[in-house]
Amino acid sequence: LWRYRELVGFLALRDIKVRYKQAAFGAIWALAQPVASLVVFTVLFSRLADVPSDGVPYVLFAFVGTILWALFAGGLDDATTSLVSNSALVTKVYFPRSAPPLASVLPRLLDLCISLVLLAVLMAVYGRAPGPQVLLTPIVVLWATALAFGFGLTFATLQVRYRDAHHGLTLVVQLWLFASPVAYSSTLIPEPWRWVYALNPVVGMLETARWTILDAPAPPATAAISVATTVVAIALGVRTFARNERRFADII
Repeated sequence: LWRYRELVGFLALRDIKVRYKQAAFGAIWALAQPVASLVVFTVLFSRLADVPSDGVPYVLFAFVGTILWALFAGGLDDATTSLVSNSALVTKVYFPRSAPPLASVLPRLLDLCISLVLLAVLMAVYGRAPGPQVLLTPIVVLWATALAFGFGLTFATLQVRYRDAHHGLTLVVQLWLFASPVAYSSTLIPEPWRWVYALNPVVGMLETARWTILDAPAPPATAAISVATTVVAIALGVRTFARNERRFADII
């Protein structure tokens, strides 16, 4: 991948240009999904259900969860379809087959940067200042990106063989959203079950993100379980992908 880094950069840049070419509202679309989700979550979980937000204003709490979830879920979705959408390249030219999945995740970082600008404005409005651990935010972003890439390799492999794998992923992501503390705090989970809940790698990632950005309570020790499942997911994705990539050009 490092030897073909220019190809990865070119594919990522192409996806960005295609996404915003002739778009009436341009980069505003990067904010549309997280802002819409924030409004719904605020009404349902904060106003109606009155869920706790770990001592953080709920708008900030939910917005951090939403933009990190958008990075992960959007990158996973794009990585899943990347090989099929680049089938003309896969069948004609040799390059590391993991380049398209990686390149498809990277444009989501631009969306995240745009969302972070709005987050900074909201934090100023609510008078919430980050702590010194905000310097660790790039590690959390890398965590979410690597997680999307790892799972993306697995689903991209399935998508090459079975075109309806993407439909299954859509259902999985919808259920995964509500199984993750995007709009609610993980403290709602009973204490004896939190280690099981932490098997979801997104749990530790979101808890760490809120700690680094919003100076929320530090992630519990169970976050180490989420780190471990993240490593397992990436290793499994790489192994699955590597065992099948030689046959991609024949099957796709």
